[in-house]
Amino acid sequence: MIDFHLDRGSGVSTYLQLVHQVKQALRLGLLKPGDKLPTAREVVDRLAINPNTVLKAYRELEREGLVMGRPGMGTFVQRSIGGATLADQTRLRRGLTAWVQQGREAGLDQEDLEALFTLVLGDTFREEIA
Repeated sequence: MIDFHLDRGSGVSTYLQLVHQVKQALRLGLLKPGDKLPTAREVVDRLAINPNTVLKAYRELEREGLVMGRPGMGTFVQRSIGGATLADQTRLRRGLTAWVQQGREAGLDQEDLEALFTLVLGDTFREEIA
């Protein structure tokens, strides 16, 4: 089961943080079809947020076809997102970890690495479109 957390200083609305965390868990294979999300009450108790915020996030995920609410039973994952296998993700993560370590050894900090990664990611996807 997913364990939600909030970054109250991020500037991202609470319901979107919940949506993004579910999507990330789906992409990484941490959540799979059939898995149950925490109840709204469980999320409210853990994060001290308004129940309507949780319900709004779950409605958004349902609208996108990622989850489905079953009255009296809970909210369940309907489908995954992302195309890489777990083995591919593991291999890519190792490579990315090595890249980050090389960047740190070269004197780059987290913001430097994020900027470089974002630049390369944007360039790569622009090349595919062209």
